[in-house]
Amino acid sequence: MPKQNTNTRPKQKKKHIISANKPLSARQKKAIAAAIRKAQMQGRRAASAQQTIPYKEMYPDGICKVKDNYFTKTIQFFDINYQLARNEDKNEIFENYCDFLNYFDQSISVQFSFLNQTVDMAEYEKAVHIPEQADNFNDIRIEYMGMLKNQLSRGNNGIIKRKFITFGIEADNLKAAKQKLERIETDILGNFKALGVQARPLNGLERLELLHCTFNEGEKDKFGFHWDLVHKTGLSSKDFIAPTSFDFRDSRTFGMGGRIGTVSFLQILAPELTDRMLADFLDLDMGIGVNIHIKSIDQSEAIKTVKRKITDLDKMKIEEQKKAVRSGYDMDIIPSDLATFGGEAKNLLEQLQSRNERMFLVTVLVMNTADNKQKLDNMFFAAQGIAQKYNCALKRLDFQQEQALMSSVPIGLNQIEIQRGLTTSSTAIFVP
Repeated sequence: MPKQNTNTRPKQKKKHIISANKPLSARQKKAIAAAIRKAQMQGRRAASAQQTIPYKEMYPDGICKVKDNYFTKTIQFFDINYQLARNEDKNEIFENYCDFLNYFDQSISVQFSFLNQTVDMAEYEKAVHIPEQADNFNDIRIEYMGMLKNQLSRGNNGIIKRKFITFGIEADNLKAAKQKLERIETDILGNFKALGVQARPLNGLERLELLHCTFNEGEKDKFGFHWDLVHKTGLSSKDFIAPTSFDFRDSRTFGMGGRIGTVSFLQILAPELTDRMLADFLDLDMGIGVNIHIKSIDQSEAIKTVKRKITDLDKMKIEEQKKAVRSGYDMDIIPSDLATFGGEAKNLLEQLQSRNERMFLVTVLVMNTADNKQKLDNMFFAAQGIAQKYNCALKRLDFQQEQALMSSVPIGLNQIEIQRGLTTSSTAIFVP
């Protein structure tokens, strides 16, 4: 299937003239590195919708080979009444969820996917259909079925809300990856059970159906795939899940089949977060997907990094005090930023050393899709308003919509290098 993928290019910057007789400056080295990355990206430009989807092979047991040495699996989990629970119960759930996050070490990549997707209401009406039987209760069945259909049509506005966790590890081959992934899967299911959350792993067919639903949202084409078709037709699984086309010509939106969409990243500015923000995003009755990529940092490495930052801040503080003495004013007067950052760094070090806290690199992506640009803008402004309500910002990604879209599907691959360092409790505030 052909794909329109001619990206609009930004204005060219001033060229850096490099002399053969002089050593390269830091600025020139940076320009060369940027040019190499750009050339590599152009060399990997996909020529079809199938090539855009970033995995190599899906296996029937649910393992997906994303790269030559990177494999992932997906688990679907369901809701518990966290928001309606008492404060004591909330604290217990939150602490258990922190322990759940601490389970993931630096060798495991984690992606939480929260998807609000439009569905075919006719299919869901079939799910609540109650067939008549040869007894005297058919009138009750018809009345009850009518109540269910009426509630279904009014309750979710044709939106189904689903939650998934996709985890991945690096391994030399499929056999080694299978052993590790099955062990991690068992541990995750055990942690969900401790939280009182129902969860189940997805097999390969269910993962492909999920990807088809994500790429073809709102389309009438049904997912029709069987593993025998790969051998009989010579096609890959991507041919059965890909949309008719991808269009990334606009820098801040993308086209996917007959729909238009945009992906934004959540810029966390608030000094303290609340557990209501994610819930408010998901309460929007519209096509929205929130994806949270989490990567743990080695504990000893995190402590060393914070200590180095504290040393740098102390050095800057001494330099400011020396300037104060030379200028003849009080040496205790230092820039407020230094005092603030120094206090926060020491507090962070204390949390890492004396509390059950780890450091994570977190990327939060919000994807909106709609039938037209006007609806898309309205959806984006609604999501942006929620972010501003909690003193955060929702920023559309420029010239990264292709990478952002593929990072917003439950494959387990993060192609957006916008990360925020958070402790365990700060990461757990996005409690699903």
